[in-house]
Amino acid sequence: MVLACYDNGMDDESAIHTRFEMLTPFLNERTRRLLTAAEAAALGRGGITAVARATGVSRRAIAAGLAELHAPQAAPAHRVRSPGGGRKRAVQTDRTLQADLERLIDPVTRGDPESPLRWTCKSVRKLAAELRRLGHATSHRMVAELLHELGYSLQANRKTLEGKSHPDRDAQFAYINAKVQDALAAGAPVISVDAKKKELVGDFKNPGREWHPAGHAVPVRVYDFVIPALGRVTPYGVYDMARNAGWINVGTDHNTATFAVESIRRWWYAMGKTAYPQATTVLITADGGGSNGSRVRLWKLELQRLADETGLAIAVCHFPPGTSKWNKIEHRLFSFISQNWRGKPLVSHEVIVNLIAATTTKTGLQVVCQLDQHAYPAGVKVSKKAMEEINLRRDTFHGEWNYTILPSPQK
Repeated sequence: MVLACYDNGMDDESAIHTRFEMLTPFLNERTRRLLTAAEAAALGRGGITAVARATGVSRRAIAAGLAELHAPQAAPAHRVRSPGGGRKRAVQTDRTLQADLERLIDPVTRGDPESPLRWTCKSVRKLAAELRRLGHATSHRMVAELLHELGYSLQANRKTLEGKSHPDRDAQFAYINAKVQDALAAGAPVISVDAKKKELVGDFKNPGREWHPAGHAVPVRVYDFVIPALGRVTPYGVYDMARNAGWINVGTDHNTATFAVESIRRWWYAMGKTAYPQATTVLITADGGGSNGSRVRLWKLELQRLADETGLAIAVCHFPPGTSKWNKIEHRLFSFISQNWRGKPLVSHEVIVNLIAATTTKTGLQVVCQLDQHAYPAGVKVSKKAMEEINLRRDTFHGEWNYTILPSPQK
């Protein structure tokens, strides 16, 4: 340590303050303590008080620095602070802080269902405010640090609960897989079908981000109110498992069973018939609900009309209730469409069709897309008599989920 030199009688508090302010950016806790101690030693009697007043460093710290100057071997040079020195952490001085924080962050499992934060967003600032109300001296930074040490992190909801599981769920999965493998081995078309969620058409926010010049994000509407002239669209997909090819029929009206079967019809004439010229059957895997649900009468009636029209025997296997995410189309087609148009406002029907048709993957997925502006009225009733005329053959295993609709016999 180089001791400060005094000249021209300038060794007063003002000069000490000036020197200290100039050197402060280069000092750590230990060198600051030693510098002020050296200044106090140079002043002699009353030096500690004068230096403390000029620099703002506590008398206790200056006295500790003087002790180090007189016995340098007692304080290793590589340490900034003496062992055990410095302000104690809040959790060391406040024994109940951590426990109270855990009760706030997880009131149900910690036995405090009356927590004031039970029904609010538990931000670190709100947690800190509630801890202060309970008598703890803490800040939002300390709360964030404690949560990290306790193993907490920000987590989004995760879709893993499927509700009540059907006892034959796994058996139905195995049955579907066996039928799919048999059909593929025989060279028959196997398709996975479903409707993607409805999308607003217009300059609305679309989740996701894409590259733009800094500060030039695409402006979109604040509120998601339907634009009457554009409305909504429902993309109905058909995924060909053998060919890794997709067909999307973008409907502008209701998502009905008639619309669902029309989408399959369009796939057959545009893609399926050419790819499978010798086919006599087609196997469809579908969800258990929605427009193609296992209990939807209109779905079966429209499939009968398609079977009569094409001469195909149409076999259908429905996934058990609550298991739609296992349908191939969800992760082989729809997920990639969502990735391809993320961050892009779906401003028109043309944009939607082009974005879907441009979807590809490294595994060779190809997608064909078409706009369907026909009307598909909702609420169409199917009589019991019409149902009895459907040429439906149920499988022996869960015939309500697995069945084949054959072309009607010639009268």
